[in-house]
Amino acid sequence: MASQQKQVSRRQIKDWSINFRGLQSKKDLALPPGFSNKGQDSVSTADATEEDTETLIVKRSWDIALAPIKQIPMNIFIMWMAGNTISIFPIMMVGMSMFRSFQAFFQISATFKMIEGSQANLQKFVFFLGNIAGVVIAVYKCQSMGLLPTHASDWLAFVEPQRRMEFSGGGVSLS
Repeated sequence: MASQQKQVSRRQIKDWSINFRGLQSKKDLALPPGFSNKGQDSVSTADATEEDTETLIVKRSWDIALAPIKQIPMNIFIMWMAGNTISIFPIMMVGMSMFRSFQAFFQISATFKMIEGSQANLQKFVFFLGNIAGVVIAVYKCQSMGLLPTHASDWLAFVEPQRRMEFSGGGVSLS
């Protein structure tokens, strides 16, 4: 019984062990999958790191410049989900959208300190346009909710509000 256990344990060790005795040098080992040492010696590391650093700076600057534009679809969807009724939730959504855009305008100098590179002026312009678009979307939502004073009756007490000539819903005229 003891000899059978000894044979089983030797067999298990044999199946799961790796024999390194036959290897003479590192070159005898196969490279791991996905590894390639091509081009490591041909390119100097100083030139490569300088180019990589410049590329990373430009990429990061474009990420900062495009951030307000990337927020526009999310803001549009949130405002659409909030609806056009005058209640606390839609008003808070519009307020936060406006607040974020104005906050970006007030912190514009700190943001522009981080933007550098050959395309800095274009990136600053794109950042500015993205924030303007955020303000325009928030103002449009205020107008669609009826929060903006757009008629004379909104300003003057003696002027009657406009009467709607027709109401529609679902594509059917309800006049």
